[in-house]
Amino acid sequence: MSSPDRRLMLASSLRLAAAFAAATLVAGCFQPLYGERTLDGGPSIKSALQQVEVAQIPASNGTPEARIAMELRNHLLFGLAGAAPLPPTHRLSIRITSTRVSIIVDTKTARPDVENYGLIATYNLIDLKTGRPVVTDQTFTRVSYDIPGQEQRFARQRALREAETRAAEVIANNIKMRLASYFVAGT
Repeated sequence: MSSPDRRLMLASSLRLAAAFAAATLVAGCFQPLYGERTLDGGPSIKSALQQVEVAQIPASNGTPEARIAMELRNHLLFGLAGAAPLPPTHRLSIRITSTRVSIIVDTKTARPDVENYGLIATYNLIDLKTGRPVVTDQTFTRVSYDIPGQEQRFARQRALREAETRAAEVIANNIKMRLASYFVAGT
């Protein structure tokens, strides 16, 4: 091996060692977002999320929106509070709207083969001490679903129902992440 090759190997080894040293130094600074404790001993995000009261989502009884509202609220209750909710410090109020669009239509029968379901949620997080909204935001999702044949009578309804359930879960996760961001950063 020549001298320039040795220098290159030594330089790359030193860079690698420096990278490992830097990673070792900052390894203790890592804090899981949903961990039980914080590094400074303060309240965790998990306990802050457990103190969010999820209000009933308004929807007319007996409509598909009522089932979606219940599904979304259940996902939020389980995702935020889990099994042990704490006394509320904030209230989350949500309004939802949904859309449905045929994407691919069979040219022979004029029946849809693929549809798109959209769910839009507008939400407010209200501080119960002051009564003022601290987070006002909107999130949405689009979920596509196939209709697996024209001969199957209830395939379209079942596919739509599963798409609504998936959309409610995505919306709940989006809201949970936004609230966690608020409790970490304060904005």
